[in-house]
Amino acid sequence: MRKFDSDVQLIKYEVLKEVSKLAIQGTLLDKLHTIPQIIDPGPNARIRCCLYKERAITVERVRMAMGGNPDNKNIIEVLDVACDECPINRFTVTEACRGCLAHHCFDACPVNAIYQVGQRAYINPNKCIECGKCKNVCPFNAISDVMRPCKRACVVSALSIDENKKAVIDNDKCIQCGACAYRCPFGAIVDKSFIVEVIELLKQAKENKDIHVYAVVAPAISSQFTYVKLSQVISGIKMLGFHDVVEAALGADIVAIEETKEFAREIGEKKLITSSCCPSFVAYINKNFPKLTNNISTTVSPMIAIARLIKSMDDKAKVVFIGPCTAKKAEAKLSDIRDAVDYVITFEELCAMIDAMEIKLEECPEGLLNNASFYGRIFARTGGLSEAVRHIIEKEDLGVDFSPLSCDGLMECDKALKMANANRLKENFIEGMACVGGCIGGAASLHHGPKDKNEVDKYGRLALESNPKESIRVLQLDNLKLHRDMGTGYLSLDEG
Repeated sequence: MRKFDSDVQLIKYEVLKEVSKLAIQGTLLDKLHTIPQIIDPGPNARIRCCLYKERAITVERVRMAMGGNPDNKNIIEVLDVACDECPINRFTVTEACRGCLAHHCFDACPVNAIYQVGQRAYINPNKCIECGKCKNVCPFNAISDVMRPCKRACVVSALSIDENKKAVIDNDKCIQCGACAYRCPFGAIVDKSFIVEVIELLKQAKENKDIHVYAVVAPAISSQFTYVKLSQVISGIKMLGFHDVVEAALGADIVAIEETKEFAREIGEKKLITSSCCPSFVAYINKNFPKLTNNISTTVSPMIAIARLIKSMDDKAKVVFIGPCTAKKAEAKLSDIRDAVDYVITFEELCAMIDAMEIKLEECPEGLLNNASFYGRIFARTGGLSEAVRHIIEKEDLGVDFSPLSCDGLMECDKALKMANANRLKENFIEGMACVGGCIGGAASLHHGPKDKNEVDKYGRLALESNPKESIRVLQLDNLKLHRDMGTGYLSLDEG
């Protein structure tokens, strides 16, 4: 049986698979009520306090698998009914407390939430504001800090806890990276799925020859289905009903060339340019560093570039992007680029669709994947874009100083952006990746353990073309819209 990182991911997969099965059969609305009994058959609960609670949560998971709350523009949602098992009180005095005379914790607390009974201090949870000052001054390290995993994962501080001790997402701060979703140990934070819409589109294409549905796969796919050959995965995707499978890495080749041109053209005036491939990174700049908004590259992401190329070559085309990124679901809905990608699904959802169709990847023949270059494929990991741009600058002898800083994860991005905001950054190009490791560490990956970037490079070396220009030499890009007006509010939740 396929191995998942945890039961959280397994249960999410089971729901997506059952929803997909019924959607394929055309009986989803009629048999929707049967899914909780299938996922949670009983008589005993698998994880929660009782079977009825588990089924109530499954109902909410099914809702998310069918698109979630349409009034909430955020791709990420909290399932209130599932968010109740984390520690209610963040700071707790442990047995290590000696009841010392100094009472540093008493003095440090700004709301007088600490009191003493006998030889031990206690914290009144009704007064505590979770500032952590008591913990910082305790000489015995006797105060534990049990921060909720979702809050710890959220670098942008978009998560808070309401009066009912439920997690709440601040949409004005959220960059939809999905880190909270895969860090929540109870699966109470979930990304909306468009898997039903994709299945319906594939069914329409089967009946209507004027609809060609293309699957665009992110290069991070090289680190996903590790139990079979990538060429077998490509065959499996085609068996779902896709007209063709195209590498997003081909779009990365286009972006590498266009972003290099933009850098050479603009760096003299701007002094600093940041990458625009990662939608969460771009959203983080727009929301937290408005002074640097004009420094963001206007080149569209590889997903948008390849989708527009496909539609320019086939007027019957519909495009479904498949990758490890939750933020791509939001990017595809932005007002000025929503013409490019029709739907985005994740590798988790792809896996569920394949199994719902009873496609056995290990028995699939080896298929062919539209070829991209080595440099396009290594966009999947941190540093790939910078390597591609440097390669083109050197090969074309452009004579510009290119000094990149590749930021691995949002914390590194934050440090670099703060330095740039203060005009103290010595580099002139920031490559920002919100996920540690780059796209291969995306929130909707099949596996979340440490990723080996050498596996991406190995996949890149399988490319027939060694550089971006060779891979796109036969393509007509003259009329392709590869730049956007960054004043549109990139990844704003008001759009869509």
